[in-house]
Amino acid sequence: MFVRTRVALSIVIVLLAADAARLKAAEAPPDGYTPVAGGVRYREIGTYDVARLDRILTTERREFSKFEAEFPPARYPVRLYRVLYESVIPERGNRPTTASGLVAVPDAGRETMPVVSYQHGTVFTKTAVPSHPDESMETRLMLAQFAGQGYVVIGADYFGKGESAEPDGYLVKASTQQACLDMLRASRPVCDALKVRQGPLFVSGWSQGAWSTMAFLEKLESVGVPVAAAAVASTPNDLFAIVNRWIHAPRDLDAVYLPALLALQLNAYAEYHDLPGLAASAIEPAYQQAASDLYDGRITWEEFRSKTPASLNEFLREEFRSASSVGEGRFWRILRESQVYHWRSRTPLRSYYGEVDEVVPPFIATLPIGFQDLMGGAETRAMPAGSLADHRGTFVHAVLDQKAWFDASLAAGEKHAATAPGE
Repeated sequence: MFVRTRVALSIVIVLLAADAARLKAAEAPPDGYTPVAGGVRYREIGTYDVARLDRILTTERREFSKFEAEFPPARYPVRLYRVLYESVIPERGNRPTTASGLVAVPDAGRETMPVVSYQHGTVFTKTAVPSHPDESMETRLMLAQFAGQGYVVIGADYFGKGESAEPDGYLVKASTQQACLDMLRASRPVCDALKVRQGPLFVSGWSQGAWSTMAFLEKLESVGVPVAAAAVASTPNDLFAIVNRWIHAPRDLDAVYLPALLALQLNAYAEYHDLPGLAASAIEPAYQQAASDLYDGRITWEEFRSKTPASLNEFLREEFRSASSVGEGRFWRILRESQVYHWRSRTPLRSYYGEVDEVVPPFIATLPIGFQDLMGGAETRAMPAGSLADHRGTFVHAVLDQKAWFDASLAAGEKHAATAPGE
C-alpha cells in the first residue's frame, strides 16, 4: 500500500511539473520580450558605454553635420530597451494596433530621473527610428547629450515605422499624437520594472519630429499631463503654408528631397484620411510609381532621386499646384487643420531656427512666438541657430542649447519645491 501511494504521488508530481513547464513556456515572451502592465512588452537591445557616447558627440556628430559645436563628455552609460505597446488609430475609428519605441535608461545610480520624450524627424527607411538607434543618428545624439547626462530618453517610432505593421503615418496628426501619448504611457511600466521613477517630463523634436512634438504637446495639455518645457528645431508649424512656400516661392537653397517629402505625405494622407487616388491626382504620371515605391519601402531615397526631378513644379501636376493657392479640395483642408500652434499653451517653449535651413524657413519655424504672445500663453522664444545653420546644423545647435535650459528648469523646480510651505 505504501509503495503504491509513493508511486501515485510521484506520478502527480511529474504531471504537476509538466503542467508548470507548459505554463511557463506559454507565458515566455516572444523574441526575448518581457511583458509588463497594460499589454506593454520590452527587451534590452544593448548598452552604449561612455566611450561610445563620446564618439557620438564627436566623430559621429561631425560626420552628420559640419556645424561647429562642442558637447560636454557623457557621464553615464545608457541601457537601451525596445518597447512594444498597444495603441489605436484615430483616423480609422480607433482601430487597435501595435507600435514600437525606445526607452533609454542611464546607469546614473539614481532612483528618480527626468524624462525627455524625443520625436524623430523624417526618415526614408522603416527602421531609422528610435527603437533602432544604431540606424538613427539624431536619436544617438539625443541619447549621448541627455541620457549620457542622467535623463531617461523615450521616443515613439510612429505608426508604420519600427515594428509597426501599419502603413507609414507620415505627418498624420491624430495618429502621431496617439502614438506618442501611448508610448509615454508604455514607458512608465517599463521604468517601474527597471526600478526607475520618472521625474519631470520634457519634450523635444526636430523637423517632422518638431511638428510631432508640437502636436504631442497640444495633446498632452488637453489631457492634463504636465510638461516642464518644450524645445523644437526647424518646425513646420503650418503644413499648408510650408507646402505653398515650396511650390510657389522656391529658393536656390531648397532641399533636393522636397519631392520625396510630398510623396510620403500624399500617400500617407490617402491611406489614413481615406483619399484614394490622391497621389495620382497630385503627382505627374511619370513619377507616380516611384512615389508609391518610396512610400511602401520598395526603393531607397537614392533610387527615388534617380527617377524623379528635384523641382516640385516638375514633380507635381499643374492643376494640383493651382488648387493649393486657395486650399481647394479635402487634402488642402486637412493640411490647414494639421497646423500645430493654434492653441493657448501652458508650457514654456523654445523654437530653434537656422537662417540657411533648406527645408523650414525661419518664418514658419517661429510662428508660435507671436501667436502665444497674442493669446497670453506661456513664454515662447525664438532661438536663432545662426547664419551658418542649415537643417542639420539647426538640430545640432538645438540639442546642445536646450540641455542647459532643461537643466535650469529642473533646478528651478527643485528650488521651488524646497522653499514651498508644507501642507
